[in-house]
Amino acid sequence: MTIEVRVPTLGESVTEATVATWFKKPGDAVAIDEMLCELETDKVTVEVPAPSAGVLGEIVAGEGETVGVDALLATLQAGEGAAPAPAAKAAPAEAAPAPAAGGASVDVMVPTLGESVTEATVSTWFKAVGDTVAQDEMLCELETDKVSVEVPAPVAGVLTEIAAPEGSTVDATAKLAVIAAGEGAAAVPAPAAAPAAAAPASAKDVADAPSARKLMAEKGMDPAAVQGSGRDGRVMKEDVIAALNKPAAKPAAPAAPRAPVPAEDAAREERIKMTRLRATIARRLKDAQNNAAILTTYNEVDMTETMALRSQYKDEFEKRHGVRLGFMSFFTKACCAALKEVPEVNAEIDGDEIVYKNFVHMGIAAGTPQGLVVPVIRDADQMGFAEIEAAIAEKGRRARDGKLSMAEMQGGTFTISNGGVYGSLMSSPILNPPQSGILGMHKIQQRPMVINGEIVARPMMYLALSYDHRIVDGKGAVTFLVKVKEALEDPRRLLMDL
Repeated sequence: MTIEVRVPTLGESVTEATVATWFKKPGDAVAIDEMLCELETDKVTVEVPAPSAGVLGEIVAGEGETVGVDALLATLQAGEGAAPAPAAKAAPAEAAPAPAAGGASVDVMVPTLGESVTEATVSTWFKAVGDTVAQDEMLCELETDKVSVEVPAPVAGVLTEIAAPEGSTVDATAKLAVIAAGEGAAAVPAPAAAPAAAAPASAKDVADAPSARKLMAEKGMDPAAVQGSGRDGRVMKEDVIAALNKPAAKPAAPAAPRAPVPAEDAAREERIKMTRLRATIARRLKDAQNNAAILTTYNEVDMTETMALRSQYKDEFEKRHGVRLGFMSFFTKACCAALKEVPEVNAEIDGDEIVYKNFVHMGIAAGTPQGLVVPVIRDADQMGFAEIEAAIAEKGRRARDGKLSMAEMQGGTFTISNGGVYGSLMSSPILNPPQSGILGMHKIQQRPMVINGEIVARPMMYLALSYDHRIVDGKGAVTFLVKVKEALEDPRRLLMDL
């Protein structure tokens, strides 16, 4: 039976991609979900897995060709003669006997980690060798730069081998463990297999992305001087842009040695290696400070009218829409309106160009036990209050549970960070690259204000806008904050599109 391999969904507003690399050639046997080729869009790479086991027939779209969504990439001849999955290896003659009751050994592999994610760290094993497991029961948890990924058991049986212990780093095709499948699987762990020989380190044997090669040629760059982040070290377009924007390297000052610690204090200290998520947060925040001209401007908003409107309608709102009415929907709507007035705050720098976004994908910073993440609400400017509140509640809940996917944290055009929930009175938020603006919300606090010549107590909040001064001028930043202030002090303006 002939099966068509087509371009998968590339993401919102992305309509085409370039075929970067074919990992298989016509006539090659492939296993189901084995990677056939890699596509490249403006921002990310997309791997195309085999929809079925079989033999690769015709390659319709060769490397370097531009294809649209759902375009035909290749054909696949499915059949019984298809090769088994690469992870399944025939047992040598002298191998240990198979488990009782005919149970087969099933390899537990690293699941799909997300676009452009090539490795993960094994953070926790929930099962030990010799434990009985049910199908779909959680075996272990992996941690990537952004999210945690739970690995379920593909079959019921007994865990006989853990190939990747806690703390080890694994790539996207690595084997994690082995399960002896079947109800009668032996409970005694099988003898440990000899560790597989490590793949020899070799030079990159795949071509760089077509758009990266083109840009490097235009700029006269040496490909060896660009660090690739793609599969197998492939240089992507964003790597070239990052290299172009990178300031000239300066001799790094040697890190100051840690001051000697008294023995009695050292005995009471605890050292814990940074998680991949925490290390990535630290690196990205520092990169933002190094690469952008970050400046912060402040204003304050009288929350009286917004609080009154929320108080008046919150019960009816929850009854009608099934979601609570909070302040975040007001701020999101106010920011969307202000971004239309000051579009440079909703823009980003791409090389020597400024990219203006005619849409708002709003990032909502959320604190989790693992660290700060920023889920994105797409097309927030097209949503009503109820849709925004529902989206914030759902993504916030999944962020705390570590269930967000990489795609849900990519593509944001502006970010709101609410430090007020922790009691912050004022702060200067750091940009979320490559965005050019982030709004910091803070604690609402009663303060004396002069209203019509009289001193009265008002619920006031400080607002902070951090922005990239390379493309946002002071006038634009102040105008943005004033627009947000006006919308919140008279929320009827949001309903009137003023």
